[in-house]
Amino acid sequence: MRTLVLGGIRSGKSAHAEHLLETAAAVRYIATGPTTGDSSWHARVEAHRDRRGDRYRTVESSDSAALLREPTTEATLIDDLGNWLTTELDVSSAWDDDAADISARVADLVDAVANHPGDLVIVSPEVGLSVVAATASGRRFADELGRLNAAIAEVCDAVVLVVAGRVLNLPRDPSSIDPAPVATVLPAAVAAEPAVVVAAEPETVADTPESTATEFTAVDLDGVDAEIFPIVELPDHEVAEQARARQLRLTKPAHSLGRLEDLGAWMSSCQGVCPPRSLTSPAVVVFAGDHAVAADGVSAYPPEVTAQMVANIAAGGAAINVLARRAGATVEVVDMAVRADTSPHVSRYKVRAGSGDLRTGESLTIAEARRAVAAGRDIADRLVDAGADLLIAGDMGIGNTTPAAVLVGTLTDREPVVVVGRGTGIDDATWIRKTAAIRDGMRHARRYRNEPLALLAAVAGADIAAMAGFLAQAAVRKTPALLDGVITTSAALVAQQLAPGAASWWQAGHLSTEPAHKFALDSLGLQPIIDLSMRLGEGSGAVAALPLVASSIDVLAEMATFDEAGVSGGE
Repeated sequence: MRTLVLGGIRSGKSAHAEHLLETAAAVRYIATGPTTGDSSWHARVEAHRDRRGDRYRTVESSDSAALLREPTTEATLIDDLGNWLTTELDVSSAWDDDAADISARVADLVDAVANHPGDLVIVSPEVGLSVVAATASGRRFADELGRLNAAIAEVCDAVVLVVAGRVLNLPRDPSSIDPAPVATVLPAAVAAEPAVVVAAEPETVADTPESTATEFTAVDLDGVDAEIFPIVELPDHEVAEQARARQLRLTKPAHSLGRLEDLGAWMSSCQGVCPPRSLTSPAVVVFAGDHAVAADGVSAYPPEVTAQMVANIAAGGAAINVLARRAGATVEVVDMAVRADTSPHVSRYKVRAGSGDLRTGESLTIAEARRAVAAGRDIADRLVDAGADLLIAGDMGIGNTTPAAVLVGTLTDREPVVVVGRGTGIDDATWIRKTAAIRDGMRHARRYRNEPLALLAAVAGADIAAMAGFLAQAAVRKTPALLDGVITTSAALVAQQLAPGAASWWQAGHLSTEPAHKFALDSLGLQPIIDLSMRLGEGSGAVAALPLVASSIDVLAEMATFDEAGVSGGE
């Protein structure tokens, strides 16, 4: 996971950077400040070393790129790019020489960041929020810093802005950014003076609650009326018709692009405009939770793998992280009911440590189910408010295909033996145990098939309940969503009950090898975009389909019409 933390002087950006790595076993701290003989500077550095403790190993160097290419098992924190840039401008004598070019050094650092395999957090001053002299040299520094921050942001998985200790997630914009030179009007008396840009001192991180980013404090949701959703407004039918009509005017035989044309019309209708706007900030949320039924051997993996994989996703090392980076989507993992302690920013919505036994109809209490649904709704609202323009729900939980099969079997009137699948690759004996568990769960679930909240409480678990709230709220907020595999789609069946019409805002990313998945998609009236025999979960199938959705937009927005291209045969 590569994260860029931006902020002004004393904003709390360094404190937040350290907070992001609080669960790392060891951290390599790359101090980019000058290694001078300044005694006060060295005293401050030593104070920071003492405060951080033995978990941190401090390396003072201006060659951050070389250090990033060194093999290491440690997480890495670079603090900060402002000092690195100052050194590069000094070495290149570029302060007052417009011909001096440091772009190769910037490109080298960006390449090292992009290819760093481990956890990496980079601190940098945001242009306009740091002290820069109003001189030609100051203008050069601001221009170069803007370009540097933009280039680093392009290869990071997440970018945040810290102001007064508060953290704002910045949505991804895949377009190339080249900041215009700062239009500073300089007084004639100082315009030619080569000002000295003083390297910023390391920020003091006080051991107080105020210095901790409030984004990662536990979210207190009582869940009152969480299951009551407003009426879902359907995507704009007239705009969809406009999109279909435009497809007929594009330089291709009618309907020759198949589903891509349908997806483009759907995106137009969701956005209410034809042609549709390009996606700039798709977001994936992986909902994690353990289930009591997993303890009795319904999976090929032990229950403790859930917490281990949550940490892997948070660190950026899972399949969903790799696929999302390629597709230009952000990834967030949320612990709803993991039977282990997870880091505070992952567990801030946690409902309980492990959901109960679906075989006795006691996965959650009604109050817990409400809180889980409320959490999903809150997460969707937060992402949409931050600029997310397409949402994907993923899952992580050993044994979670069992509650998913219970939900699908109950809501599609299928027998347990029909909906049971091999999950993570179980053998025949495990398949028999899993089928029995699904049978027992469905005995309790059937009485609640028309009561979605009670159904979630009886057999779903907090992770699936949160997914249901997330998907339903996405539709309420008029934000398109891609469904993943059987776990996500089982939640979607309940979400459609909670918010009728929500399914019109969804597309099925792929078809899983789990037999229950096709039954669920058929019930929702959704056709999968791809079928690659995937069964991983995590949101991976939906993210694999995301580039096709983006391409459907590009086709509708960028292809020439017959008239524009001067091509005949469009009648």
